[in-house]
Amino acid sequence: MLAEELHPLIASSLRFISASAMLLTVILIRHRTLPLLSLKQWGAMALLGLTGVYSYNIFFFTGLQTVEAGRASMIIAVTPVITTLLAIFFFRERCDFVRSIGMVLSVCGALTVITRGHPFSIFNGDIGGGMGEVYMVGCVISWAAYTLIGKRLLQDIKPLIAVAYSCTIGAILLLLTALLSGHLTELDKLSLTGVGCIFYFAFFGTTLGFIWFYDGVKKLGASRAVMYVNLVPVSAVLLGTLLLGEHLDTSLLIGGALVFSGLYLINRRPTVV
Repeated sequence: MLAEELHPLIASSLRFISASAMLLTVILIRHRTLPLLSLKQWGAMALLGLTGVYSYNIFFFTGLQTVEAGRASMIIAVTPVITTLLAIFFFRERCDFVRSIGMVLSVCGALTVITRGHPFSIFNGDIGGGMGEVYMVGCVISWAAYTLIGKRLLQDIKPLIAVAYSCTIGAILLLLTALLSGHLTELDKLSLTGVGCIFYFAFFGTTLGFIWFYDGVKKLGASRAVMYVNLVPVSAVLLGTLLLGEHLDTSLLIGGALVFSGLYLINRRPTVV
């Protein structure tokens, strides 16, 4: 809905400027001060802001201008698979046979969704409905990079602080780019619905979402908590159908089933006999 009113740069800037202010306020309430970081840690924050906030959101909002919300969420659902593949390649993490099968299934499912049921067309340079799917793949790569950078460089920083600081840096980068883009005049046409969407993104989709997620990690552990992220595309498909009137075609259903089957195999715990 927001992508129909605002340029991706403006929408992303407003979302993360608002979310950064909220997250920093939460830190001040919890810790009564903003923790200081070393130069190396600030460098890591800059990388996180560049990948997980700046590039991710430009790809995200640009893609949503032409790709349905449900289809976009199914493409993004393959992010854990791409992250695992990159971790194996760069960090030499181990991968057993079952997880390998899971990754193959998820990638096949993502290709089915991206190409709208014609996976072999990708070899002809024809990707589904156009560049929108390509931008969504950019989201996946950006978030995978964000996750791996955080895993390697942020072992001594609390997750909420890392999220708040990286969001702030990403918001500044987005704002500077937006100022140079010449699209600020679009704010004059922003409707009350658009304002509500920005507030929802900033408060529920970013601030409250991150706080609740990390509180859930504390109580359940990371491996159990992250499984709930798989509900995101399911919710998006259902809400996209109910609220936006999006069509549930066969390629989306088959691709989604393959993605979730793969994610199950990747995250399953081996049976102890």
